[in-house]
Amino acid sequence: MPATLPFRLARATAFAAVCLGLSVMAHVLAGGSVSAPTATVALVLAFAAALAASGRERTLAVILPLLAGVQAGLHVLFSLAHAASPAEMAEMIGHVHSGLLPGLGMLVAHGWAVGLTALWLARGEAVLWALLRRLGVRLRRVLIVVVTPAYASFLTAGAIEPGVLRPAVLRHVVSRRGPPRNVTVTSG
Repeated sequence: MPATLPFRLARATAFAAVCLGLSVMAHVLAGGSVSAPTATVALVLAFAAALAASGRERTLAVILPLLAGVQAGLHVLFSLAHAASPAEMAEMIGHVHSGLLPGLGMLVAHGWAVGLTALWLARGEAVLWALLRRLGVRLRRVLIVVVTPAYASFLTAGAIEPGVLRPAVLRHVVSRRGPPRNVTVTSG
């Protein structure tokens, strides 16, 4: 079932906000800084990626690689935009992480963040679509109850009552109920 544009925009906004919030928080906790223009560009990129995939219900198999790609892109964006001071540059000389290439710890942290966030988003996606399906069924029932009596009185105002239903003879009935018949075999 394809989604309407307002619903797609709402889902893409939620996805982009989760991606941006987690990536900014993790980047700041790791000692980096994120400027407002960089965060705005990151939000637009995450929103564009999410909007492209928000047409219908998505499973973990779609959400996980999308989220991993967006997180990798945001990591590169934040690393390129991070203005390192001369003291930070001196500290980075001996480290494996040069800004663009993450070290093992950062890869593990990104992997955990992407995996847990993808599971969380996939579960939320499944619950949301199940709720919408149930809501659709219930709304149909309400509309049938509310609309049918008013519409039925309009239709049946001049209608002729149907006759009494008579039982029809079933032509192809095979009755196999009860115990088997006794078959006597005569030898002869």
